[in-house]
Amino acid sequence: MNGRKILIVDNDKIILDSMCEFLSNEGFETCGSVSQQQCLQHLQDEAFSLVITDVNLPDGSGFEVLDMVNQNYPHTVVILTTAYGSTYGSIESAVKAIKQGAYDYLAKPIVDDELRMVIERALKQQSLLSENEALRLELQHQYSLENIISQNYKMAKIFELIASVADTTTTVLMTGPSGTGKSMLARAIHHQSSRSNQPFIEVSCGAIPETLLESELFGYVKGAFTGAAADKDGKFIAAHGGTIFLDEIANASPALQVKLLRILQDRKFEPVGSNKTRTVDVRVLLATNSNLKEEVKQGRFREDLFYRINVVAIELPTLAQRVGDIPLLSNHFFKQYCLQHRKDKLGISDEAMDLMERYPWPGNVRELENVIERAVLLSKEKFIMANDLPNSIVHDQSYLRQDYEKMTLKEALAGPEKQIIRQALEANHWSRQATADALGINRTTLFKKMKQYGLYEEAERLGLT
Repeated sequence: MNGRKILIVDNDKIILDSMCEFLSNEGFETCGSVSQQQCLQHLQDEAFSLVITDVNLPDGSGFEVLDMVNQNYPHTVVILTTAYGSTYGSIESAVKAIKQGAYDYLAKPIVDDELRMVIERALKQQSLLSENEALRLELQHQYSLENIISQNYKMAKIFELIASVADTTTTVLMTGPSGTGKSMLARAIHHQSSRSNQPFIEVSCGAIPETLLESELFGYVKGAFTGAAADKDGKFIAAHGGTIFLDEIANASPALQVKLLRILQDRKFEPVGSNKTRTVDVRVLLATNSNLKEEVKQGRFREDLFYRINVVAIELPTLAQRVGDIPLLSNHFFKQYCLQHRKDKLGISDEAMDLMERYPWPGNVRELENVIERAVLLSKEKFIMANDLPNSIVHDQSYLRQDYEKMTLKEALAGPEKQIIRQALEANHWSRQATADALGINRTTLFKKMKQYGLYEEAERLGLT
């Protein structure tokens, strides 16, 4: 869009030509219309930053133009004009125009300096609208499912599930170890929903002291506790109309769990120290790296709350269960940090990649990202080499070794064999024939080994048999 392109609408041809000539001399690109219909046609054919329209038009009104622009061209700013003494030449009409979304309301005759000043301010407003839209689109792309890198079948099933539930109000519970991407998936769900233009509020329940978490979420009133000098809204109010993501939900205290159960059921709560009930419209997403079923058994987590939040459950696989994604993610982070840190490098060496594919990644994707950023910063070569990786990956390969004094050779080989079979199954989308061919064994042998190592039962649970 030309940032200085203006559409002028006025049925008085003399005024229209005069304004077009003045604004053209000021360096603007102008286009004139004498009617509402002609104005609508111009808007369909071209993009304008600003529309200046008279309120009185032969086939409608400037208010109708304003409504149409607001609905169909939200990045275009509108200024209304009218003559004193006309039907619309009143303070009430000016107030109405501003309430309906007009940037300003000018009375004729319009002074050149006034028009120039109002247009410059209006175009700054239009520029802000365009920047906000560009930022929104960038965020949508950043947190779109297409931007989450994976070719793993488990992640593909998760993407399908997210696509099904994103644009609903249902509660989603994400489980899995730290670093598997629960926060990113929560943002993806939000940005895939009709609430994407509304707030996304993330709260790490484990990072806030238990004594403060309730007031942080629900707010408080003046005098509720020592230091509460004024009323303060909590995170739920901040998320009104949008989405709240409660990470590490297992850390919620018993009292807080009661309030969470109520807000999930009724969307109602009372701020700390208040008897006044507040209502919010908010989508709730939750995550934990704890086994909530075990927490329920141990009496640390309410059973009724568990079943209330476990409406749609998403279990994220560890990076060790997504070995095929390690090269994809590594190269993605490599390009990202080369660009961010202005490093001119060509890639990751085969030896370094081989070491990373064999490493168990206890910190999951977050650990991999940190390792790649470190390597990009410290590497002296054009390629990231094995010695650019942390010692835990290069030298401490104890995760590949077993203590032979405490097990037979058969027992020692069982772990690596199970891992190889699992990786082959994942690489071949759990097709037993394709996996057997890749491993150079027959299907019967593969089936027996899958039963031996519990992989067949795992495939059954995943619906892959």
